[in-house]
Amino acid sequence: MKWIIVTGDSKGLGKEIVKQILSDSEYGVIGISRSNEQSVLELIDMYPKRFKHLSFDLEKVMDIKELYTKHIRKIGPIYGLVNNSALAYDDIISNLNVESLERMFKVNVFSSMHLTKYAIRDMLLNKIEGSIVHISSVSAHTGYKGLSMYAATKGAMEAFSKNTAREWGSKGIRSNCVVPGFMETSMSASLSNEQKDRIYKRTSMKKETDVGSVASSVVFLLSDKSRSITGTVIHVDNGTI
Repeated sequence: MKWIIVTGDSKGLGKEIVKQILSDSEYGVIGISRSNEQSVLELIDMYPKRFKHLSFDLEKVMDIKELYTKHIRKIGPIYGLVNNSALAYDDIISNLNVESLERMFKVNVFSSMHLTKYAIRDMLLNKIEGSIVHISSVSAHTGYKGLSMYAATKGAMEAFSKNTAREWGSKGIRSNCVVPGFMETSMSASLSNEQKDRIYKRTSMKKETDVGSVASSVVFLLSDKSRSITGTVIHVDNGTI
């Protein structure tokens, strides 16, 4: 079984990524999120041998070592990691709150780096040429009012991914980023229809990004079909301009 770790597996993009990975019987998924949503319980019922869910708060960065050694390592060899989970702290920079900013960096950056550390160690131990995919954001490439701090976390992960690719490419371990545009998910649920309309008008296709299309791009990067792709950033954003 080829095990893929997916954070934020319980809803939105994470849930769709998990479903698409599990459509191939060659793979199993280790899902990580704080809550047991109904969708997670349904996946456990559908794929009792190929889907394992671990309830864990990614803000607890220092506990990730224990999460790996006591739980993840015992499930099976890791072939891929999708750092999808994210915390959005939206506000203009003049209102910066250090505590909120630190929480966001813990979830979006530090925990992703730690999981990458243990995924790579697992791949090296098992002599696996694995794939790591980080979910970035279009806000790291074009400005949106109130998203400067959130965008900073995604920009950090893009820089981290490119250098990870350089460090471990000789071992066949790849690292890439997928940059989704604005999707109809829980993270955008607080936006008004007027706000969404303004955002969608900034894209070439004048509509929201399809969640399934983003997930398919992630699954492609996890697969052997993308074996020559590393250190890159793939935009799935309806042509944001």
